[in-house]
Amino acid sequence: MCGIVGYVGPNDTVEALLNGLRRLEYRGYDSAGVAVIDAAGGVSVRKKAGKLANLEGVLEVSPLEATGTGIGHTRWATHGGPTDVNAHPHLGDEGRLAVIHNGIVENFAELRDEVTSRGAELESETDTEVVAALLGLEVQETGDLETAFRRVVKRLHGTFTLLAMHQNEPGKVVAARHHSPLVVGVGDGENFLGSDVAAFVSSTRRAIAVDEDNIAVITPDAIRIVDFDGAPVEFEEYEVQWDAGAADKGGWSSFMAKEISEQPDAIGNTLRGRLVDGHVDIPELTELGEPRLREVDRIIIIACGTASYAGMIGAYAIEQWARVPVQVELSHEFRYRDPVLTDRTMVISVSQSGETMDTLMAVKYAIERGVTTVSVCNTQSATIPRESDAAVYTHAGPEVAVASTKAFVAQITALYLIGLHLGRVRGTLAADAEAEAVRQFETLPEKMAEAVATHEQIAQLAHWMADTRSVLFLGRHVGYPAALEGALKLKEIAYIHAEGFAAGELKHGPIALIDHGQPVFVLVPSPRTSPLMHAKVVSNIQEIRARGARVIAIVEKGDTAVLPYTDDVVRLPLSDALFDPILQVVPLQWFALELSTAKGLDVDQPRNLAKSVTVE
Repeated sequence: MCGIVGYVGPNDTVEALLNGLRRLEYRGYDSAGVAVIDAAGGVSVRKKAGKLANLEGVLEVSPLEATGTGIGHTRWATHGGPTDVNAHPHLGDEGRLAVIHNGIVENFAELRDEVTSRGAELESETDTEVVAALLGLEVQETGDLETAFRRVVKRLHGTFTLLAMHQNEPGKVVAARHHSPLVVGVGDGENFLGSDVAAFVSSTRRAIAVDEDNIAVITPDAIRIVDFDGAPVEFEEYEVQWDAGAADKGGWSSFMAKEISEQPDAIGNTLRGRLVDGHVDIPELTELGEPRLREVDRIIIIACGTASYAGMIGAYAIEQWARVPVQVELSHEFRYRDPVLTDRTMVISVSQSGETMDTLMAVKYAIERGVTTVSVCNTQSATIPRESDAAVYTHAGPEVAVASTKAFVAQITALYLIGLHLGRVRGTLAADAEAEAVRQFETLPEKMAEAVATHEQIAQLAHWMADTRSVLFLGRHVGYPAALEGALKLKEIAYIHAEGFAAGELKHGPIALIDHGQPVFVLVPSPRTSPLMHAKVVSNIQEIRARGARVIAIVEKGDTAVLPYTDDVVRLPLSDALFDPILQVVPLQWFALELSTAKGLDVDQPRNLAKSVTVE
């Protein structure tokens, strides 16, 4: 979850590190720190608990004179609380060595006993300082940072990306990855390391993805990658498909507001090149071969959090179009229940970052059992898509706000495309059904722009409800997962009780929560394309209204049947029933954002959360 950056080169080292940390702060903001080789040839460190601005304040008072080598870190606390002492970097070899770390070292207690018995004095509560101490002791024995580094990483259990530098080897940073992301930025006379490409994209769009259990060594003019035994590893560069401006606020009040507004483009970019002559064709799936796709008799979608709700919505469409049974599993539960898998099972993973540790480990489990694996991912060359048999990228662009918005609708879009592709290949999708779905997709970005335009109405509603302490969300069919997502957004950034329910489940217990004035958002299906479910939801609305609920209905334009029973109505463009949740979720995103704003909270960096969860 933490953000890490490394730099070697002739430019302002501190600014290079801070620039990377600013773009990585979404990965953790409990503390931040930098270490550099200073003008005297030693290692100097500045670190501070709290957000990056606190570190920047320290550097204004106590600046660093760097000579071209440095590492930086923004932390999501795991071992030890968010304090100055626990902040990274940590030092070893009597202050001559600095280390930063993303992940958790599971055998740290055993290693801590070892290093203290060998004379190391530890100040923090972190597992990372134990690693720094061990590395320092190994450097003292070997006299060589790289040799010592290889020895240490082979002894660590758990998950880690580690960066280290030593004052005796200026102009060099070494890094290792094990179940945690690491990329190299390739510059001109300078090179970078980062948790993701955001760390260096303002300086270079040339990147190298470091594979599992590999070590990268960067100097200003060279990049070497070896395995944990020191054997050279071949690697390829790729070009990042977005520039630094895509990860800036661009005048918006928050990244989340910007990313909600970008959802029409996120959908359009995910569709681009996949709607061909009135058909859906996904080249990445075509490469698997039609016989392999036709043989699939069961699909399991694995994901966590918001991505799991995208998976739940996608499951409805895949079953309808491809006629394959689909189940959705939480990644962190999947491999621990000994699931039944065969060579005709397809596992589709959904992860914005492509580095979600729970999902990565579930994918590895599936691969070990010989199933076909497909990744739906937003991040180029991330670990999960690289390890899967096929990757369907969403092309939503960088998502910086911790609460996911545009990645969510892009994930649904990608899953729908997969369902249509499978249906065509398997012969289960009628030509008129595919043609209608393609028509829906072709108009979806324009309709999404109309949904985004509900902002002003929702903002007013949210500010009226600034003191609300609980909100419920109801939906049926594909609207049910959208209701779950609406509740999650509110919990994530407004810190109030929120729950999503299947509307039909209400009478089986949850209706006891309804009291006078209880706000309830109801996602109403289309009366045109889903008349039966529409009638059922109108009945649900009457049930809760009779018990004093304040009903906010999300409806399609022209739906007048709900008007006698609602307090507020948000109208959206007409769409097919399966496509309703893609539009319905937008006002729910705006509501969470505006309620959080009304409460004076940080929309982009909610407490206790980080964007990319890289620990199990």
